[in-house]
Amino acid sequence: MKFENVLAEVNGFGRFQIRTILLLVIPRMTLPFHFLLNNFIAAIPSHHCNFSSLDDGDLFRNLSEQEKLVVSVPIQQDGSLHSCQMFAEPQYHLILNGTNSSDPLTIPCKNGWWYDNSTFKSTLASQWDLVCDQKSMNRATATIFFLGVMFGAAIFGYLSDRIGRKRTLLVSYIATTLFGFASAFSYNFPMFVAMRFLTGLGISGISIVSIVLCVEWVDIKHRTYVGVLMSLDWSFSTVVLPALAYFVNDWRSLTATVTVPLLAAMMTWRWLPESARWLISTGKVDEAHFYLHECATVNHRKDFMTDLKPEVLSKVILVEDENRKYSYVDLVKTPRMRQLALLTGMVWFGVACTYYGISLNVTGFGVNIYLTQFIYGVTEVPAKAFIVFFLNKIGRRLTQVGTLVLTGLCIFSNIFIPQDQVVARTTVGALGKMFAEAAFTTVFLYTTELYPTVMRQNGLGYSSFMARIGVSVSPLMMILEDTWIHLPNTIFSVVAFVGGLSASFLPETRNVRLPETIEDVEQTRYKYNQYK
Repeated sequence: MKFENVLAEVNGFGRFQIRTILLLVIPRMTLPFHFLLNNFIAAIPSHHCNFSSLDDGDLFRNLSEQEKLVVSVPIQQDGSLHSCQMFAEPQYHLILNGTNSSDPLTIPCKNGWWYDNSTFKSTLASQWDLVCDQKSMNRATATIFFLGVMFGAAIFGYLSDRIGRKRTLLVSYIATTLFGFASAFSYNFPMFVAMRFLTGLGISGISIVSIVLCVEWVDIKHRTYVGVLMSLDWSFSTVVLPALAYFVNDWRSLTATVTVPLLAAMMTWRWLPESARWLISTGKVDEAHFYLHECATVNHRKDFMTDLKPEVLSKVILVEDENRKYSYVDLVKTPRMRQLALLTGMVWFGVACTYYGISLNVTGFGVNIYLTQFIYGVTEVPAKAFIVFFLNKIGRRLTQVGTLVLTGLCIFSNIFIPQDQVVARTTVGALGKMFAEAAFTTVFLYTTELYPTVMRQNGLGYSSFMARIGVSVSPLMMILEDTWIHLPNTIFSVVAFVGGLSASFLPETRNVRLPETIEDVEQTRYKYNQYK
């Protein structure tokens, strides 16, 4: 008897599994909220120098606000006000002729900046003057957050395989809540950066542990549907985020608001089950029996568990040493695990780099920032519909390859579309976002099925670590447009194609029983339709 047989007897997709999914939707709502939060809290509103220092008497004071701007702030070639320079002295002659006959002396802003608060009441840029020479500090906040996510993936992947899925989730809930609220109440920029790093570190556990816990409780037949269903909360939350940001347009209030769902997650945590697969593989058969009995009771299959003794479960998953502690080193000890780690790392880097290369560029459509984010979210929903069909019909590998290649083609195609053709660029960009989301949905499910139970969280943690490297460098790649405007898109396209090529070397997992041990991965894996 295998674990799949036991799961089939207690119903591998019943009320128990649905309850678990719903309990995990609450914390998973915060993932896109925090991952895409920088698009709003780090937005740079229109600004110009505070010219109060140029007040030289009644003549200046009697000017209208528009006239004060004319005599105080130089005009750029495109007709907009200069954001970082002001005149050394008021240029009153500009009120009469409107042009610079001479070349008046300009200086950097002396007394800070004036910010346009019509879109955002407050942002990081306006709070701490992260503009002009300090603009790079504002951009770095996203990279620092994702560095936290990157290290968190490694830490929580290790913890989950050591202390279990359920306990690791609680640690993640508490850490994210604590540092999320601390970010909102930061009294200086260094403190905010540190708190955002730690928020990223904490929330990484929710990202990688929740999907594994669900998949490990679901039978082969429903794994695809559950994997896609679990990703729908991301898409719907991505649509909700711009609405939240529109009504809560102060960065402190918005940061606190997107953290609030975790309070509810902590209150409902006690109803989450531990992974029975993980418990059996670590020798905790009595606990596994308890949760399987609970599953059978909720799913109205109690009779089966009455006759099943805990000792029988120890033979369901055969491991060489139940007391063995697995670590990231085991990813490279054996040939097929080594190959698996290399390929999944490259695929995750490619998926994440291209997805966030599109997602973090919310000004790329040239429309309202809230509408842009809404469009990004809406385009993800149809991706879920067609991804279920392809995952079941052509399998995980070809779906992963296809979505990555199509993402790369969309990004590459935009290079040849003129900037003034907004509708065409918007359409191709939205398609690219849709395929990128389909690739992300696939890679979570695919990776969970590739790694064995004893190493599943370590494998997903390592893969997520590689993904966050890709996320961290994607904002930096955008800076390369100063060298050549099409260089970032060219690089993103190449990364997507290389990720697709790497995925083509991975084994297929459709209708295949989940591997339980490293030995299962090293041996040839066949299809298992006879699991009932």
